[in-house]
Amino acid sequence: MKLLNYTLPTVAENLALDEALLVRADEGGEVLRLWESPAVAVVVGSGGSVAIDVNTVACAADGVPILRRASGGGTVVLGPGCLCFSLVLNYTHAPGLNEIPSSNRYILARVLKALAPVVGAKVEGTSDLAAGGVKFSGNAQQRKRTHFLHHGTLLCGFHLALVSKYLNPPERQPDYRRSRPHAEFVANLPVNVEEAKRLLIAEWQPDGDYDPLPLDTVRDLIAEKYARAEWNGRR
Repeated sequence: MKLLNYTLPTVAENLALDEALLVRADEGGEVLRLWESPAVAVVVGSGGSVAIDVNTVACAADGVPILRRASGGGTVVLGPGCLCFSLVLNYTHAPGLNEIPSSNRYILARVLKALAPVVGAKVEGTSDLAAGGVKFSGNAQQRKRTHFLHHGTLLCGFHLALVSKYLNPPERQPDYRRSRPHAEFVANLPVNVEEAKRLLIAEWQPDGDYDPLPLDTVRDLIAEKYARAEWNGRR
């Protein structure tokens, strides 16, 4: 596994890079990528509804872009203080990775192990991480023939009020949420982004840096999907 601690200038480019690492995995291999959006953006899951999940009026007023990723999962707000981690793994990396539930259990157990020195937490719902029933991480996957992409977020000093400002109550809610509003449901970890990165790297132990970047694939994916209103606003 290689490490890619790298953020591109725009959220669309970063979403495209995550997918490019998966598309090119037969050549580039397994990777742990860490990135933090420099600007606030709303990102909807592949099957999510912009009309239902997003306060589009508030986003338009503040110039906050609304984008769609290629993996499933719920709608999130990204920005400074929200660490994004992406893992591209071969299905042969560990037993059970060919199925989403067991692969979630494997990866999230390792993330919990990494965070154990700073927080006692557990998996809640399908693929959330929470401490005391309060969520600090959401996760989603995209799958190809030989490899899959698992990406998640870790709140580490994020401006939490932005979640309530730009997101409506979600279309689907896990039972443990108990219909709580965003302000009562999400919280930051007691670490900053750089410390969270250090903990994840120590757990996954990548053995070098990922190179070269698949920037040609990034450009193609932006042109095909991430820069297109038909993709971002399709539901």
